[in-house]
Amino acid sequence: MDAEKRRQIQAHARAIAALLYEGSDPEEIQTLSGIEKTVRHQLLEHVSPEVGNFLSKTAAAAKAEENGR
Repeated sequence: MDAEKRRQIQAHARAIAALLYEGSDPEEIQTLSGIEKTVRHQLLEHVSPEVGNFLSKTAAAAKAEENGR
């Protein structure tokens, strides 16, 4: 991965982190274990499904294009 893509990922990750922070319980993020639990839960609930959907649709589109040739 080139440096520009890494910078884009970092910028988007920070934006996602800010949004998820707003929805976090302040009491839950007072300790390292609470932060870890909150991050894991939010990634599994909000971020991973979106990434999975994107990859699935991208793979399906590529397969359809391949079959259409």
